[in-house]
Amino acid sequence: MQTRTQTQQPAMTTARRRPDQEAAAKATEDSQFFDAGKPPPFRIGDIRAAIPAHCWRKSPWRSLSYVARDVVVVAALAVAAAALDSWAVWPLYWAAQGTMFWALFVLGHDCGHGSFSDNGALNSVVGHLLHSFILVPYHGWRISHRTHHQNHGHIERDESWHPITEKVYRKLEQRTKKLRFTPPFPLLAFPVYLLYRSPGKSGSHFLPSSSLFSPKEHGDVVVSTTCWSIMFASLLGMACVFGPLQVLKIYGIPYLVFVMWLDLVTYLHHHGHQDLPWYRGEVLFGRLMA
Repeated sequence: MQTRTQTQQPAMTTARRRPDQEAAAKATEDSQFFDAGKPPPFRIGDIRAAIPAHCWRKSPWRSLSYVARDVVVVAALAVAAAALDSWAVWPLYWAAQGTMFWALFVLGHDCGHGSFSDNGALNSVVGHLLHSFILVPYHGWRISHRTHHQNHGHIERDESWHPITEKVYRKLEQRTKKLRFTPPFPLLAFPVYLLYRSPGKSGSHFLPSSSLFSPKEHGDVVVSTTCWSIMFASLLGMACVFGPLQVLKIYGIPYLVFVMWLDLVTYLHHHGHQDLPWYRGEVLFGRLMA
């Protein structure tokens, strides 16, 4: 009996732990397996080797089928909303169409990463068509997004959604502080980011002279800015023909919903585990990969 009682005692002790003790024990256990401040125990090549070969094969026809599907849905939603022209329908349309604009952005995002197809020209054409339609300068964004991935987690080199130093914060105008850090304004930050980049950084996604771009990328930026300008001019032309209110209902409000989707998703994506570190100075690329 004595042996049996001693055997049961640890279980009884564990059962009597308070919730805060359980949380502390769990945190201690996790820390034994995860130290975000150290280089990961693997290389990028190890990750690539673990992915099955068929996952690396890109099908341009399959990718284009996704584009065709989403374009058909966008067109059908716009035609249906314009035909019904009911204030009972418009809010539903704005939510659905704004989400579809976000879907178009994701497809263009894949073009920018080269995961859409192995054909660079096809990626560029499709990326321009999709991103210009939702007022995103394709090459300007693609290049800054590449910079972001190459420097994710680096306070000084990262391109977006990185913490800023107190020195930079103190230099910001009051208007910038309010727009950057006071809800709901951050949900509408993307167009401002395209124009002026993040707080503390200079340049624009539209200007070839921006420090974002190397000299050999200037031509690409000019092409993308031209495509963006054509789309913006088209919207102004449609406002003159159909009226600004109709363009606002069909395109403007869904665009704002798309921007809110983009800012919300990317904010949550880049604000995860509280122990994930941010770096300065020279850092191994393996620590910054995202």
